[in-house]
Amino acid sequence: MENERLRKYAANVRQNILTEIHAAQSGHPGGSLSAADIVTTLYFDEMGINEENVNTINRDRFVLSKGHASPLLYAVLCEKGFISKEELLTFRRINSRLQGHPNMNYLPGVDMSTGSLGQGVSTAVGMAMANKLDKNEHRVYTLLGDGECQEGQVWEAAMAAGHYQLDNLCLIVDHNRLQIDGDVKKVMNVDPLDEKFKAFGFHVLTINGHDFDEIKAAFKEARETKGMPTAIIAMTTKGQGVSFMENQAGWHGVAPNDAQFEQAIKELGGNDHE
Repeated sequence: MENERLRKYAANVRQNILTEIHAAQSGHPGGSLSAADIVTTLYFDEMGINEENVNTINRDRFVLSKGHASPLLYAVLCEKGFISKEELLTFRRINSRLQGHPNMNYLPGVDMSTGSLGQGVSTAVGMAMANKLDKNEHRVYTLLGDGECQEGQVWEAAMAAGHYQLDNLCLIVDHNRLQIDGDVKKVMNVDPLDEKFKAFGFHVLTINGHDFDEIKAAFKEARETKGMPTAIIAMTTKGQGVSFMENQAGWHGVAPNDAQFEQAIKELGGNDHE
């Protein structure tokens, strides 16, 4: 897909994210906005998911390991036509399909229920192993946060992925360098992530997570890499696209008020929040 179309979809996705969180007055905008370009590219350019194959095994899979970024997943599924704009307004409400963490039992297009950090990577590894055993050539993608890499389970999963040479697995780290308690390096330094994943047997790429050319090229190289899984370290900006949220750890899990919402939507190119 042409980059200009991807940029438009990504802008819509960001507006959807803020619409959900503003309606609920709850949620995680910072890390949802930072990964919007990556997940938009996955769903509109890389993975072949559509209404015809969503309930079959004949497609790629995506695991949102940083499950608190569920507004991002719902926002993309809305742009893909799986969710209406009206349903976005039910985010985090009782009996809504759009809960604070994704639930695969509620919504087509959600491939794994996630929430406890680190577990999504393990399930993605299991999916990739199952595809190898079944001779299913479809790929598995998983997105995790850099703060999430403080979880030991991430590295247990990485060890298994490298050991079993899961070249059908692509792991993407949303490296926005901030988590709920502040700077990742000060909370518990996870760098150098590239060297760590290499030590676990991964092919590693470091990219600008907001450059569509670099994102697409990385996914292409991951597909072409054989005999080992790929880890993409995507350098991103927390709160990307909204001036007062960018690089602010305080926007990890805070909803905008009415005035902030209107300003954010305007900055993202929207005429109004509807």
